[in-house]
Amino acid sequence: MSEVSAAAAVPAGGEPVAPLKSGLPRGALAWILQQGARDPYVILITIYIFSPYFSRVLVGDPVKGQALVANISTIYGVLTALTAPLLGAMIEQYGPRKPMLGMVTAIMVPALVALWWAMPAGGLPLMATSGLLIVLGVAYNWGDVISNSLLGRAAGEVPGRAALISGLGYALANGLSVALLVFMLWGMVLPGQVDWPGVPHAPLFGLDASRNEPSRISGPMSGAILLLGAIPFFLWTPDAARTGRSWMASLRAGIALLRDIFGDLKGHRDIAVFLGGRLLYNDGMTALLVFGGLLAAGLMKWGALEMLAYGIALSVFGVVGGLVAPWFDRTLGPRKAVQLEIAGSLAVLVATLGMGRDKILYLWSYDPAAHAPVWNGPLFRTAPELIYLGLGLLIAVFVTAQYASSRTLLIRLCPPDKTAAFFGLYALSGTATMWLGSLLVALATAVFKSQVGGFLPVAALLLMGFCVLFLVKGGEREA
Repeated sequence: MSEVSAAAAVPAGGEPVAPLKSGLPRGALAWILQQGARDPYVILITIYIFSPYFSRVLVGDPVKGQALVANISTIYGVLTALTAPLLGAMIEQYGPRKPMLGMVTAIMVPALVALWWAMPAGGLPLMATSGLLIVLGVAYNWGDVISNSLLGRAAGEVPGRAALISGLGYALANGLSVALLVFMLWGMVLPGQVDWPGVPHAPLFGLDASRNEPSRISGPMSGAILLLGAIPFFLWTPDAARTGRSWMASLRAGIALLRDIFGDLKGHRDIAVFLGGRLLYNDGMTALLVFGGLLAAGLMKWGALEMLAYGIALSVFGVVGGLVAPWFDRTLGPRKAVQLEIAGSLAVLVATLGMGRDKILYLWSYDPAAHAPVWNGPLFRTAPELIYLGLGLLIAVFVTAQYASSRTLLIRLCPPDKTAAFFGLYALSGTATMWLGSLLVALATAVFKSQVGGFLPVAALLLMGFCVLFLVKGGEREA
């Protein structure tokens, strides 16, 4: 880091950016902040707060709600798969990324604020809310393509800095998510439900729990954080230079570039193999995220309080994953780092499937009635629960680190002048078959008639993705 802070970095296509005393240039810190500010949409809207409210209250039937959420995810996944590669190729030909990212932000912020009016009666109709969620899903994925394409420019030409920035971005994202979840638990969910010291007697800001306002406020909160985090990014992160092409000319050139990229697999063999392997292991990771909460609730019989605490704990350790990913990348190289992170996720998943309230790691039976609580706290009082919690925390570390290392590996493999186009294909490899893991889990659950059996295809996807990466040349440890 001393060499990083000794001189200014001059990113490709951008102006010199003076480094701060932290050792990272101001543009890099702004990129990290913007990455962190995007994550509350995922945590608050798609996982822990709004999505359960949408299923439980707006739809009114958990089974039908889950089906509708799955359909919404499928629609925006397909739309992303059809548009993200072309978007990446087009902006590569146009040059500057910030105008398009500004448009994405201008779409997402009002859509998130509008979720406040998603009510069972007197608010947005169910289909209108579903449409907003589809728009948000596509816009978020587009923003990922654009933001990721500027990672190399934010890092400059300093070896290892892209890995550091990528990991810090995920660490900040998880840290901010933890703070928001804890704040909402303390100030909006627990008030009126428990009589604990320090917990307000009523939800903050005059929110009415009977009208589900603590859940609905997650939309405006996510929008405000997204907007605030984007401001330093637009001010300081270096953008690509303008090529002089119009939008239509860039679109035509982007189509030609995609044709070349897809047609010239021999010239981009290692990237193609990597993206093919990521298509497999990313589906497995996505299934872990989507169904991990359902597995925990089913195997351990946890309720809403335990699940919210479980989510907070996993987000905390997601910070650890973002922090250790750069160390893995430097020590092993990003390709071997990704393999280590996949192998860790697979091993912990196998151990998790051997857990239950009455058993530990397949082999040991446990009778909760015959054992005193491990501690006198309000939750996670038995040995199986604590062990399951520990396994979940390890999965959070490996999954988050994998996301950061995968992004670094693509940066190392692709030509600098085609970064945005390849990040479009990167988004495609993450969404083109995002339905596959869910479909396989559903089929396996029906065949084996158990949650554990339903996760066997997830393990298979992780294993296949791990093996494919042995065929990738490149992404080794830098000197």
